[in-house]
Amino acid sequence: MSNASPRPRRSVLYMPGANERALEKAKSIPADALILDLEDAVAPDAKADARKRVAAAAASGEYGHREVTIRVNGPGTAWHADDLRAAAEAGPDAVVVPKVESAHTVLEVERALEAAGAPDHTAIWAMVETPRAMLDARAVAAASERLTVLVMGTNDLAKELHAEHVPGRAPLLTGLSLALLAARETGKVILDGVYNDVKDLAGFEAECVQGRQFGFDGKTLIHPAQVEPCNRIFAPSPEQVERSQRIIEAFDEATREGRGVVTVDGRMIENLHVEEARRILALAAAVAAR
Repeated sequence: MSNASPRPRRSVLYMPGANERALEKAKSIPADALILDLEDAVAPDAKADARKRVAAAAASGEYGHREVTIRVNGPGTAWHADDLRAAAEAGPDAVVVPKVESAHTVLEVERALEAAGAPDHTAIWAMVETPRAMLDARAVAAASERLTVLVMGTNDLAKELHAEHVPGRAPLLTGLSLALLAARETGKVILDGVYNDVKDLAGFEAECVQGRQFGFDGKTLIHPAQVEPCNRIFAPSPEQVERSQRIIEAFDEATREGRGVVTVDGRMIENLHVEEARRILALAAAVAAR
């Protein structure tokens, strides 16, 4: 599997798998992707029913352009194997696996999915949310071609670090950076963690801007009200699109004329700027196609 496609994953919304109304509502929420959750959002005595409900929803084909994924319960839990089998049979876009700390775990999940008949299009999204996962993020990301996305579990990471949730996320920056380096080195997508205060939209937007500036492809969300600002912030701005177009036009013109020096707005343009401009335009086009 490859992540060469610029499929937008700006907003990735968790939906509780035990809540049938929430699963129905998700069909009209303008998120790029959905995580139908069998883990934290489901009580132990509701796991079996939620598994059937989520598998049926994922297999329904009723979510339009939205990427539909299933978050299973973590390795070592009583529900993990049954969740993987049900997800494989449902054939969602991806299976989201919490508490991934090693390449070994990725390979075990891959074998279980293939043994249960998961289609080739069902990817693995690995949640990295512990100190060990941060330190082994590169090995996790490189473990399998079926693994296409890393998902930051920032709440669990903060807990493991005994860190406080503070504006700017200083206690988490090392972990965020290590995971980003791993994703970029291996060519995988990476999603930022959730923002817990659903009423603090200003704080949420500030964290979205920080995540975009860091280089995250999008952000995981816990409330539909967070979708619109997240989509806006993680999409290329009109100014970025216009400048990217000018960079490519100036570079192409200079190439045709045999000029070795290209400037746009007084700044020298090199191949790396052209590559970034093309990436921005491809993402903008993919967003517009929604």
